[in-house]
Amino acid sequence: MTDADEVATATTDEGRPLLRVVKGDPSPEELAALVAVLASVGRAAAPPTRRTPPQWNAPRRLHRPAHPHGPGAWRASGLPG
Repeated sequence: MTDADEVATATTDEGRPLLRVVKGDPSPEELAALVAVLASVGRAAAPPTRRTPPQWNAPRRLHRPAHPHGPGAWRASGLPG
């Protein structure tokens, strides 16, 4: 059984054929090319992947933290926070 025979015998749930050649006599290669084109048209595109922004230019880095106040505040202001 060739690929063209498989296409010709494929049916829907109601028992109707999926494709039917109305006019002409296509070769198995032509029929296979037609099926490949029709199969590729109906597919949904893959959802786009979401990239996370790099951290070196994140907007949150533009905001300075509030410096502590009170005894030892000048020393704590230079510590990473």
